[in-house]
Amino acid sequence: MVARSDAADLAKRINRIEGQVRGIGKMIAEDRYCIDILTQVSAVQSALDALARQLLEHHLHGCVRHAIDSGNGEHAIEEALSVIRKFGR
Repeated sequence: MVARSDAADLAKRINRIEGQVRGIGKMIAEDRYCIDILTQVSAVQSALDALARQLLEHHLHGCVRHAIDSGNGEHAIEEALSVIRKFGR
């Protein structure tokens, strides 16, 4: 579960990312310079990576810690490692 204060921060981040993606769509529709569009795509990728890191950190400190404390840590650790591997590709 994501804490209410964390959820508000995450919502702000995702709204900002949505705006960036819409901006890229507008740039494409306006036939803007490719390098400018690619620069914005890179910014969105960086923003999504930061969001993923924040979510992973929350998951490790909250969900995984809780699973370990309740005796289900091995599964939670394997699940987290699986997700981490996806981001390492």
